[in-house]
Amino acid sequence: MIFFIYQFLLSLILFFSPLIIVLRIIKNKEDKLRFKEKFCFISKKRGNGKLIWFHGSSVGEILSVIPIIKKYENDKSINKILITSSTLSSSKILEKMKFKKTIHQFYPIDHILFSKKFLDHWRPDVAIFLESEIWPSMFKSIKDKNIRLVLLNARITRKSFNRWSYIIKFSHSIFGLIDIAYSQNSETNYFLKRLNVKNIKSIGNLKFIEYDNFSNNQSDKKLFSQFKKYRTFVAASTHDSEELFAAKTHILLKKKARNTITIIIPRHIDRVDQIIYQIRRLGLNVISRDSNKKKLNNIDIYIVNTFGESKKFYKFATTVFLGGSIIKRGGQNPLEPARFGAKILHGPNIDNFKDVYKYLSQLKISSKVKTPQECANSIIFKKNMKKVKKMKYLGTTILKKTLNELDKSIHNEI
Repeated sequence: MIFFIYQFLLSLILFFSPLIIVLRIIKNKEDKLRFKEKFCFISKKRGNGKLIWFHGSSVGEILSVIPIIKKYENDKSINKILITSSTLSSSKILEKMKFKKTIHQFYPIDHILFSKKFLDHWRPDVAIFLESEIWPSMFKSIKDKNIRLVLLNARITRKSFNRWSYIIKFSHSIFGLIDIAYSQNSETNYFLKRLNVKNIKSIGNLKFIEYDNFSNNQSDKKLFSQFKKYRTFVAASTHDSEELFAAKTHILLKKKARNTITIIIPRHIDRVDQIIYQIRRLGLNVISRDSNKKKLNNIDIYIVNTFGESKKFYKFATTVFLGGSIIKRGGQNPLEPARFGAKILHGPNIDNFKDVYKYLSQLKISSKVKTPQECANSIIFKKNMKKVKKMKYLGTTILKKTLNELDKSIHNEI
């Protein structure tokens, strides 16, 4: 009954979807040509041989499996790797990666008709879903076709578990379709068991794995050589109001040293015009990444409004504030800047990454701040790479374990 209601609601959404898509294209949240893939107008051919499929919602999930995909790119027994995601930003990042046999498609709307059509075309040998990507129609269709279903880097928060618990019989029927789940933490283990997943293994969080995906071009090198002359503070994955939090922190920092630049990397770059307007009202000079301005003279705030470039700024950052934590969003993943030796600052709302922040706190890499004054007082301008050696070792260990476990599913060694 609940599955029928779910399909009915999706059918209603499909009726209004043309208007929704137009609005999202205007806001630069959809690809104006490739959005049709979400309605299962598939743009690429499958080809012959073994195909493995990874699905993640957005940038963070996709980037976490890049080291794994690179390994399977060199596996001659695998003919094609399909990556699906839901966001424009993740597709833009994958465009920059020169894979030979890995292709990207947008994930189809979870209507049963689309799910069946998608699987009829791609015929994956194994379906690997990332973190908390649970899709009832697709899961049912996957099992109908006897395809192995893996939940990798599984993460179920208490809030998510409570939502699934309202429809517990339905939830059991969907989670019970998962052949094996590799969880991030013990809390997820507990919730997965309660939701009827029979086979659960703990490997660790894939986001501890270090990967190298981009190199700076000549123009970037000239720009970043200028940043080295300044005291720089980075505020990353910021949400609405957190850019002002960073800007007010900058004002306090500049009272101590005028050669200070704050770099803001918003979570959603479609908000950049609004962010610039708000910051300029504070009397600060702002430029954006796509302005291609070569000189940083008299600049207060530098906004990165391009896809997939955070790592370039983390490389020289000494302190990074992670957004989604002042507002009630549960925080954003701090591991990438921490791997580069930056001190991590965050607000009080970090439920999405409690285990990660606990580990960073034990290493004395992270600190909680609530006000711009606390943030300014906590910023350091010197890296300490010694404290990240344990993280790199942990990341290497997790990668080895993950590849060993995935090999069993991908090569049917079960």
